[in-house]
Amino acid sequence: MTYFDLTLKAVVTGFILSIMIGPVFFVLLETSITKGVRAALALDLGVLLSDLLYILIAYVFYAEVASLGSKDNRLILNVIGGSLFLIYGVINLFKKINNPIQDTLKSVPKSKDIVVLIVKGFLLNLANPMVIFYWFSIMTLGTSYVEDTQVHYPIFYFISIIFITFFSLDVLKIFGAKYLRPLVTIRLLNGLNKLIGIVFGLFGLFLLIRSYI
Repeated sequence: MTYFDLTLKAVVTGFILSIMIGPVFFVLLETSITKGVRAALALDLGVLLSDLLYILIAYVFYAEVASLGSKDNRLILNVIGGSLFLIYGVINLFKKINNPIQDTLKSVPKSKDIVVLIVKGFLLNLANPMVIFYWFSIMTLGTSYVEDTQVHYPIFYFISIIFITFFSLDVLKIFGAKYLRPLVTIRLLNGLNKLIGIVFGLFGLFLLIRSYI
């Protein structure tokens, strides 16, 4: 397979991953609206760092990650991840915003807030056990495209293009959400918090139920 074909397949894969609406997407949208582009980029950086960690784990411990697909291991991962998402969902569901809009919409977050957002994005994505499995699947897919599996560069290239595509589309989402800020009201912010709470709660329940099926 030529590098042009590999690039094309990687871009398509990155696009598909980006349009898959996961629970973190709603937090990214809410952060962009309420705290601005810089804050949302910090959150997304945390998400990408956890993705990099999962990719590294999937690559270095390929056989071990494959064994995580066993019933017992999946049960443990789903229970832990499901519980964390459920707790976060409940917290957001009952979180109330009563401050004036101008105080709620923070366009220039402090350095401390940026660090907190990076950690938040990192932990939220890390708590999702499905992430390591889809990166493992992507790595397996990339390996199937490479004729000589002993040569690692094409696989790294394939994953890098996916990563760049994924991040670029996330940035577009963040800047797109910024233009919704003039429409923001306290009622809308509280509704968005409830939506995030419901999405995370349902996703947590899905993981918990999935672990027993």
